Amino acid sequence: MANSFNVLIIDDHPLIIKAYQAALKHISKTRSDYSFDVDTADDCDGANDKIQRANRGTGLDLVFLDISLPPSENGEILSGEDLGLILRDILPKTKIIVSTTYTQNVRLNSLLQSVKPDGFLIKTDVTPEILVEAIETVIIEPPFYSKTVLNYFRKRSAHDFALDKTDRRLLFELTRGAKMNELPEILNLSLAAIERRKRILKEEFDVEGRSDRDLILAAEMAGFI
Repeated sequence: MANSFNVLIIDDHPLIIKAYQAALKHISKTRSDYSFDVDTADDCDGANDKIQRANRGTGLDLVFLDISLPPSENGEILSGEDLGLILRDILPKTKIIVSTTYTQNVRLNSLLQSVKPDGFLIKTDVTPEILVEAIETVIIEPPFYSKTVLNYFRKRSAHDFALDKTDRRLLFELTRGAKMNELPEILNLSLAAIERRKRILKEEFDVEGRSDRDLILAAEMAGFI
């Protein structure tokens, strides 16, 4: 019996897209019962448009999701993580393979808790063979984690934390130079609540008592901006 899969590749690097396409082509050649209908997107706006169209149509079976992507023009979708949340909300049966270059524990933990990917790849771990194995595993019996993610699981502590969408939006607005008196209207929070979130973020990023610029730099290093 043939198995046909609707696939969306979301990545802004053409070579990475070609690698995914090559892996899917290899699988369809070695497994005659598998076929893949593949579409691509290279930014948050384009990806969201295709996700929404899939929701109104035949759906999506498999999504390759890069985390570091150009944000949407309206600033509502900041990264692949937000796209993952949209997928989980409107297409909950879609299997998601997250790929990223970020290896900091705080970033991995946040993605695991928010997107709950069926496959999680650190790009430096990936070879053509591992990519094929990841796809086949996710299709048949997920999850699949690459070496760096498995190492993270072994070392994970109870102190790991995850940022929610409001935290990430706060960091994003700070990078854009938003003033504190502007943030309550942007985030729909009180100034006291925003100050509390910022204080907690500085504690978690180990820049307590330092400037907002230090917080932004730490968040950038961890891959949240």
